[in-house]
Amino acid sequence: MNEVMQIKNLIYTIRGHRVMLDSDLAMLYGVETRVLNQAVKRNINRFPANFMFQLSKDEWQNLRSQIVTFSNDIRKYTPYAFTEQGVAMLSSVLRSEKAIQINIQIMNTFVKMRQWAIENKDLANRLAELENYFIEHCKDQEQDMRKLYEAIGLLMDRTKPTKIGF
Repeated sequence: MNEVMQIKNLIYTIRGHRVMLDSDLAMLYGVETRVLNQAVKRNINRFPANFMFQLSKDEWQNLRSQIVTFSNDIRKYTPYAFTEQGVAMLSSVLRSEKAIQINIQIMNTFVKMRQWAIENKDLANRLAELENYFIEHCKDQEQDMRKLYEAIGLLMDRTKPTKIGF
């Protein structure tokens, strides 16, 4: 799996923001999570609320229940989530060459995801309209609804990029 796909799989949508968790960033940078968080806390004035926030217990439980790899992640505190701007700021806090290279890859991944979303916005809107139409007109026809969801699923699979590359 290339780096962009690996990073893309570590980006979650929480509170309407695309974010990366402290533990995932620490793994990419090759440092312990506590080391990353200590560096951030020493420079907390660089991380306003739109750059970083701590997940609530409910958000963390919800994320853990959705993603199998988090089910064994037991920690004393809930994780910190870093937005794209927060990840960019990390390069000024973690000054290693590896941190710089990883930040470049992460920024490129965020850009590619944003470009893909913009390019496919029209298709997503059309699919939503189609779904709403079927919901309105096929309320009591469960089999038709199943067929619709299968068709939408096939369309969505075809629109997903098989590789986000450069």
